[in-house]
Amino acid sequence: MRIRALPGRCLLLLPIVLSAFSVSASGVPRKASRKPTHAKSAPAVKYDLAAVNNPATTDPLEEKAAGTAALRAEILLDRSHFSVGEIDGRIGTNALHAIAGFRAAHGLPPGTSVDADVWKALNADPMPAVVEYTLTEDDVKGPFVKVPASMMLKAKLKYLGYSSALEGIAEKFHINPALLQRLNPRSKFTAAGERIYVPNVPAELSAKAAKVVVSKSDSTVKVLNDMGQVIAQYPCTSGSEHDPLPIGEWTVTGVFKNPKFNYNPDLFWDAKASDSKATIAPGPNNPVGRVWIDLSKEHYGIHGTPSPALIGHTESHGCIRLTNWSAMELAGMVEKGTPVSLTE
Repeated sequence: MRIRALPGRCLLLLPIVLSAFSVSASGVPRKASRKPTHAKSAPAVKYDLAAVNNPATTDPLEEKAAGTAALRAEILLDRSHFSVGEIDGRIGTNALHAIAGFRAAHGLPPGTSVDADVWKALNADPMPAVVEYTLTEDDVKGPFVKVPASMMLKAKLKYLGYSSALEGIAEKFHINPALLQRLNPRSKFTAAGERIYVPNVPAELSAKAAKVVVSKSDSTVKVLNDMGQVIAQYPCTSGSEHDPLPIGEWTVTGVFKNPKFNYNPDLFWDAKASDSKATIAPGPNNPVGRVWIDLSKEHYGIHGTPSPALIGHTESHGCIRLTNWSAMELAGMVEKGTPVSLTE
């Protein structure tokens, strides 16, 4: 599929009862020193999966909180369609924006903490936060490929798929691959039939967007219904100093899944002098991910990404970048003519 306005500017689960056990994350590396040092690493973060599924796990959470309660909160926020981006078991910037959005949508006082009121609202969802999942042939069959950084080398590939089964499985369940490994320390993520523990992520929201609002300052994309209520919110990366977000009122002109990417180095301030125009094959690790939502502003759109961990933390070439799963959910809610407001 070739896309008219995509020249290359942007880049059944069953609940189970879990026995109590903990999984430790890696410690923080020591800083380099000219002399040998015996400094201790930071305490490892622990995740008790039984407690993650326990509605009584209601520890107050502030910025930088990490561990079992933080993981539960992130999963329940994701289930409420207030995405934290990649679930990582920590209350970082994306989680703070998700909490603020969730509080506002539920009529709670402004803030970014997970307090008793937020836990009460989150726990209204009776489904378990973590479930057991059995790997399928599709999860592990590949083909897997290491996608190079160079656009010219990308153009030589016939499909930009996942680098490993782990990467694809982690994206399927909206979770950081390293954290998924920590929750399943005995799994190699290579064999169909293998049972693992995963976040109980929701089905894509089946609703119609009356309007989409992108906030540059908050790095969020909000989906509003016809009553002006926010029904979903996603963290995003939008614009940069070289390619600022085009503030204004635009509309969706088309939705293209599994798009090819028409790379034009003339539109990239950081392109290599040796680069030439090229067509990049589709795939989840395509520069615009699994979907392109075209906007009436020429060369601009809302799209996925091959690097979900970077959403909300880096710059883009002007477009609005979401995780692949957020972009796919949004794509199902918009249509040609849906208003999109790009704001400061």
